[in-house]
Amino acid sequence: MAGREKNMDLNLTQEQELLRQSVRDFAEGEIAPKCEELDLKEEFSYELTKKMAELGLFGITVDPKYGGQGMDYLSYAIIIEELARVSGSQAATVAAENSLGIGPLYNFGNETQKQRYLPDLCRGKTLWGFGLTEPDAGSDAGASKTNAELKNGKWIINGSKIFITNAANDMTAGVTVQAVTGKRGDGKKEMSCIIVEKRTKGFTAKAMHKKLLWRASNTAELYFSDVTVPEENLLGKRGDGFKQMLSTLDSGRLAIAAMGLGGAQGAFEAGLKYAKQRKQFGSAISTFQVNAFKLADCATKIESARALLYRACWLKDNHKPFSKEAAMAKLYCSEVMHEVANHAVQIHGGYGCMEEYPVARFYRDAKLLEIGEGTSEVQRLVIARAIGCFDV
Repeated sequence: MAGREKNMDLNLTQEQELLRQSVRDFAEGEIAPKCEELDLKEEFSYELTKKMAELGLFGITVDPKYGGQGMDYLSYAIIIEELARVSGSQAATVAAENSLGIGPLYNFGNETQKQRYLPDLCRGKTLWGFGLTEPDAGSDAGASKTNAELKNGKWIINGSKIFITNAANDMTAGVTVQAVTGKRGDGKKEMSCIIVEKRTKGFTAKAMHKKLLWRASNTAELYFSDVTVPEENLLGKRGDGFKQMLSTLDSGRLAIAAMGLGGAQGAFEAGLKYAKQRKQFGSAISTFQVNAFKLADCATKIESARALLYRACWLKDNHKPFSKEAAMAKLYCSEVMHEVANHAVQIHGGYGCMEEYPVARFYRDAKLLEIGEGTSEVQRLVIARAIGCFDV
């Protein structure tokens, strides 16, 4: 292991440092003033989404020939980290669009599909969803019931999906749907991914509200009633849907980890700021050992999380196996955010329970990171398999 990674360098380049500062300035100047209002209204912001597109935050790792930015995954993680430091909702919009919306089309689409969809998606003119989760199929993706039957050169799709980001707003152009397309030779379900454009007859997307978290992001339920699309809307090869999903989630976990890292940083900074301003018994509460030690532990775990995530990104950028490390980063960063947000609320006392303080939002937003794109339990299973626990 040591020999394989002896040239690993996690020092950021000048371009990456400038990128971080640029996104941080945007998040603090454009997003922060609107966070509370958007969260309370559960409102998806077209204005901020278009501004993030103008900043080049869509198609981050896509080849420029398709309109992308051509950046590496570490730069992508830095972008998500800085957005999440201010707003989990806006970070979710960008992360889901790049990893789940654009990713499958870019990685598995044919040239015609790439030319048709990627330019508008990379410019942020349109958004795209990835239809995987179903009401009865979450961690058990093999329990999917949405099916697609090939008849006379057309796919006929029936079923439903739930908790799909960016799939039900005025910018949405379509979704990639994982569906059961038959049975494999071993008797298990054959899964394939199929492209469905927004206005296809029988396809309905409904925005979900009353969410605990990510209230200003767009989350949707999808319904397919005899939705008919051309055979050429198949993404990649028939039967490769499950492999495509696993590959997509491997990369997507890096973005979710970055959301955890950024959210932890934001909650920590809010907690530290409050602790230095709040006085009790004649002293700032940051000087009380119980709080000072909490903040010291938070700072240490955030730096550990950053090193773990950046290393996983380095592995991917250098075309090395990274699935285990992505799972580790996703698991650790999400749980660190939960812990840091919890401490930040505790330091705020009663004020931490009031929505006008950002720590309340950080506390709520942290929970989805332990669930989305593979629960913490699933991450531990992935890691356990990778380290050989079941090779007996």
